[in-house]
Amino acid sequence: MSDAENFGSARPSAQAEATRFDPSSFVAPWFLRNGHLMTFAGALWPRRFPALPDSEARLVEVAPEVRLRLDIHWQPRRASRPTLLLVHGLEGSSQSNYVRGTAEKAWRAGFNVVRMNVRNCGDTEHLTPSLYHSGLSGDVRAVAEHLRATESLTEFHLVGFSMGGNMVLKLAGEWGAHPPGEVASVVAVCPSLDLARCADALELPANRLYQWRFVGSLKARLRRKARLFPRFYQADGLGRVRTVREFDDLFTAPHFGFGTAANYYRQASALPLVGNIKLPTLTIAAQDDPFIPFDSFRQPALVENPNITLLTPEHGGHVGFFASRGPGSAGGEDRYWAENRIVEFCRSHSQRR
Repeated sequence: MSDAENFGSARPSAQAEATRFDPSSFVAPWFLRNGHLMTFAGALWPRRFPALPDSEARLVEVAPEVRLRLDIHWQPRRASRPTLLLVHGLEGSSQSNYVRGTAEKAWRAGFNVVRMNVRNCGDTEHLTPSLYHSGLSGDVRAVAEHLRATESLTEFHLVGFSMGGNMVLKLAGEWGAHPPGEVASVVAVCPSLDLARCADALELPANRLYQWRFVGSLKARLRRKARLFPRFYQADGLGRVRTVREFDDLFTAPHFGFGTAANYYRQASALPLVGNIKLPTLTIAAQDDPFIPFDSFRQPALVENPNITLLTPEHGGHVGFFASRGPGSAGGEDRYWAENRIVEFCRSHSQRR
């Protein structure tokens, strides 16, 4: 009998589960005990996903003239299975390794898996004249509502990485004491929950490589949008943009009616809302993340919320968490510690146990 057919049957003991949700359960290899090296390893280490089955591509309208592409892996008897909805980070996509790695583990554990592309990501610029921003929690809500209505799904777990982590935490905070009964848990990995502080961190000299990568990708995307929708976009001024903040000030904030980047960051950040979260929530953040300031995870609203489990290992980089333990150890887990914790947490809060 496969894992998918036997959901929950191999659940660890309470003691083992408690150990796994201790930050000390993550041990970084000695040569990756540096936030930058761990971040590069997580992003660049070659990976294959042989157990992840073919996906169904689906377009969902989440707002007028705004369609998103979902890549969905269905279990047999889909309506009776819990569903994991995955949201990637800035300039990522449903094809990002951390998304596919988590999807493979979740599917093997018996979940339906939905890999959501944020607006314009995953080669979907043609599906909307809109741009995207880090606070589009409504898009996540619309996708879940669509799947509930069309597939009769009754249990969702929302998982976001970096920018996607900010989105799912913001959504959980917006729901507050009245979340939908179908949503069982929320997980955020390295969430950019204070966008202004993240923009500050990217401007540090040590982070110029990340800044260069993000800005280059955002500028290339804006040029593609200008070719597709010349009535809405002009590339004027794009050449002088050197930072994510400058891009947001010139394009993102005005496009969405925020006016300035400072106002956009203030309104789109999840941090002011995390104190309202009532859903079981797991937040994973490394103390050595190069561009998500760790001070954000010391805020009382986050630390003192009894509904939030906070895992903050000393090492892990940005969405890295590549563990020193190899295959066959830790109950058969692979080296991708955060991906394993995501699935373990969602399984522990599933009503389908």
